Amino acid sequence: MTDKTSYQPGEPTWIDLGTPDMDRTLDFYGNLFGWSAERGLEEFGGYRNFTKDGKKVAGVMPLMSPEQPPVWTCYISTADAAKTTELVQDNGGTVYSPPMAVATLGTMAVFADPTGAAFGVWQPGDHIGAEEVHSEGTFAWSELSSRDRATAQLFYSEVFGWEPRETGGYTEFQLGGTSVAGCMDMPEMVPAEVPSFWMPYFGASDPAAKAQQAAGLGGTVLVPDMEFPGGRFAVVQDPFGAAFGLLDLKR
Repeated sequence: MTDKTSYQPGEPTWIDLGTPDMDRTLDFYGNLFGWSAERGLEEFGGYRNFTKDGKKVAGVMPLMSPEQPPVWTCYISTADAAKTTELVQDNGGTVYSPPMAVATLGTMAVFADPTGAAFGVWQPGDHIGAEEVHSEGTFAWSELSSRDRATAQLFYSEVFGWEPRETGGYTEFQLGGTSVAGCMDMPEMVPAEVPSFWMPYFGASDPAAKAQQAAGLGGTVLVPDMEFPGGRFAVVQDPFGAAFGLLDLKR
């Protein structure tokens, strides 16, 4: 478990979910991870923070339109959202939502990298991001499934200063020598029309059991429990199709 009081620029900092059914979504993640949800303010469009043991761990909001798919969005910390926007544009990315102040909480922006993967940045104010990570049921890892890994590596290196480290066909993006996110080739099982995407993983001491629990709550197991050199993982969907991983790291 790691309690967080700040994030350095370039470090993944937050994840949030867009969903078509807030009540059922709150029940699903509450039962799966023991999360509670603060009541959302109307001025923030009903956005709510998931908490675990009183600490903010993720966000959830209603979908803005029926065409918007239910997905988890991964955010990366920045000291200057406007400057990051310039770097994104200069390196072939797309600006979906330019920097926008969220009261005194911070400033957000949403982009897509040159391979089509959407992600956000967060310039912290009163809200730093996730307040607990790397524990059971909290944010543990961000991973990019890319249709052009070489282009993605160059983009994130230029925008965030990440250094790619290749290990057995998998890229670990490092910041100051510490691995902060991962990247792999798009799995063959993913339909061709699906663009590159980022996906969060949450800590799970027993990914197989947690995946089965997710299925029992109305979710779907996409990738059953598997072993890899660093531990074990599984990938599931919530009842509305938002995918996320379950991760037990041994190193």
